[in-house]
Amino acid sequence: MSTAEDYEPVSTHASSILPLPATSPAQSRGSANAPTDSHALAAADQDVKGAAQIDHNHREVKDLGWNDPTHEIPRPLVGGLSNEELWTLIRRFNKHTYHVKAMPHAPPGGLDLNIADEDEFSPDKFRSTLERLYMTVIVGVIAGFKHIARLRSWNERKRTGAFCAVYFIAWLLDLVLPLLMAFVITLIAFPKSRNYLFPPTPLALVDISTGQLQQPAAGVLASRGSLTGAPEKHEGEAVEQEASNFVSGIAAIGINSATGQHPENPKQDEEGTIDTAVPDPSNVAISAADAKDKAAGGTGRKHDKTKEPMQDAMWSKMRPLMHGIESIADTWERFGNALSPTPPFPQRAPRTRLAGLLVPVLLGSFFVNSYMIIKGLGFGAGFAFFGQPVIDRGIKTLNRKFPHWQKLLELRNTILKGIPTNAQLAITLLRIGEANKAPIPPPPRSSSPPSSGAITPHSDYDHTELSEGLDTTPEELERAIRPSTPPHVTDPASAKPEKKKASSKVLSFFKSTTKTGVATALGTDRIKAQVGSEHAKQRLGILPDEKDIPPMGPVDFPARMHGKRGSIYITATAVTPCVSFAFQSTADQVKDIVTPNDNDSQKNGVREALEGPALKPVWTVAINEIKEVRKLGGLGWKGKLLVGWALNKTVTDGLEIIDRRGNKFVCTAITLREELFNRLISMGTQKWESW
Repeated sequence: MSTAEDYEPVSTHASSILPLPATSPAQSRGSANAPTDSHALAAADQDVKGAAQIDHNHREVKDLGWNDPTHEIPRPLVGGLSNEELWTLIRRFNKHTYHVKAMPHAPPGGLDLNIADEDEFSPDKFRSTLERLYMTVIVGVIAGFKHIARLRSWNERKRTGAFCAVYFIAWLLDLVLPLLMAFVITLIAFPKSRNYLFPPTPLALVDISTGQLQQPAAGVLASRGSLTGAPEKHEGEAVEQEASNFVSGIAAIGINSATGQHPENPKQDEEGTIDTAVPDPSNVAISAADAKDKAAGGTGRKHDKTKEPMQDAMWSKMRPLMHGIESIADTWERFGNALSPTPPFPQRAPRTRLAGLLVPVLLGSFFVNSYMIIKGLGFGAGFAFFGQPVIDRGIKTLNRKFPHWQKLLELRNTILKGIPTNAQLAITLLRIGEANKAPIPPPPRSSSPPSSGAITPHSDYDHTELSEGLDTTPEELERAIRPSTPPHVTDPASAKPEKKKASSKVLSFFKSTTKTGVATALGTDRIKAQVGSEHAKQRLGILPDEKDIPPMGPVDFPARMHGKRGSIYITATAVTPCVSFAFQSTADQVKDIVTPNDNDSQKNGVREALEGPALKPVWTVAINEIKEVRKLGGLGWKGKLLVGWALNKTVTDGLEIIDRRGNKFVCTAITLREELFNRLISMGTQKWESW
């Protein structure tokens, strides 16, 4: 495939099957300057290359189409990976990575960008974590259950009959456990067997309870990997939208439970009632639990002594809960990337390692009978219940003699060592572009809605095989795939406009009032900024005019500093790669701002790379001197909600850069904030940790 196979060849040595990493900082400090597996793979020469891996003039940065239409961008950008798959990884990386810090020592397991043990909690980050859980674990589990439902339905009689015959033959011979072990090893070691044993089918077409054909919930099969079949402009967007609605649905249920519709007050459809004259509480998040309690005859929560203790207990447990969900998603992604590796990571070694670990279990299963299993489970349950003193003493002994034994038991440091999460895979792909001075273009974005048409036939989904496997005729399958028309819809020309309800009028009134208030508040920021308010300066330009967007990336990124227009420049042609900020107007260039960590040759290289001899950098930081990069919101979460709802505009956010000396540089209204963040963390040799 590529030299990635040579980078980690299949070995019979024990360390290749069960590698033992340096788990303590003291052990790994000696190799702190050594590149991680991610850095090494990004710099390695691959046999199969994409546009970002082709050698060009390394004195200049190659623009692969940052501002070009999607169809004009070279394909593929990275060898062995389609652009749609690459952009899906980067798009989700942008959404789930907020804050990184450089590690002082080499990361355990050989890959950086692991989630820190004390990572920060925020409601927005918790929401993105739940969305990630849906896209990885929940969709994967549901897909597995749908495959089981298909197998149990006997629609595919030959396939189900073969499974049934093999199972009961093994049952008669008391070989069920060896059969299961051999089956799992086959699925792991031989990827082609997966499609043969479990033929792929669009998830939205299969009923999870019966295994029969069903019409997609979206009314059309316009995406393959989503549970609803909803339309998408680019691969993976339908699943991402499902994840967002999944979390929003949980939030709406929570709001309705707190404010909620009481069983004594059933929903009424008649116009003119009070319920239809006010907005739905699931659309406007208000804290009405106290009012609900008083309306039901309670005394309210003024004298409630349980309120603060319960709220404190809930918030104190949210960070461990979020970290646990992140660990589950990380492990799921690592197993997925081990079973189906993505270039440039090794293709055979992870599967060989996992299958090799199950071979002793397979051999041992021939000598284990049901009596031994029942006796073992009984002893384990009794020891876990009654052996607390022994367990406590054992843990204390391990903590004293092996302080980092918990790290050794983590899957990412043992059997999954060197296997990336999707975030680690994404940053490796970004580093490939930076290593060749050809930054990966950002995922395409557009405000236009996706087409509502059905997907075209795909080589993975043959219509004849699908109709046979789902016990349907080709005509029934075609009716399920194509858009459906609701029975009550007639000719659009003859349709009468719907009469606006009272609740819609009330909501429109509040929206117009809020729009005026938000516009007024943002309009006064210019006046406040002129009199010296730093908070007002940082809010200038956060709502850019989409009709007048200047050229962006991959070298210059329009931004603001202290409210004044300028650009952040990434310079890879200087003596030392640097990031700089320069004001747009020479009148705004202040001379009293010191450029730290800068020598004359570095400064001259930066000035030569910038556009025009009169353009001088306000500050300059070497890429390898960056210690911390954090994404900053242009507004608080309440402000974002109001702006998005009332003005229908996107807030342009900012970025904070901290160097090794503790100097902080804050820029706001960055047009391509996500792409700038990605370039900064993928250019240097730092080993990052996600916070």
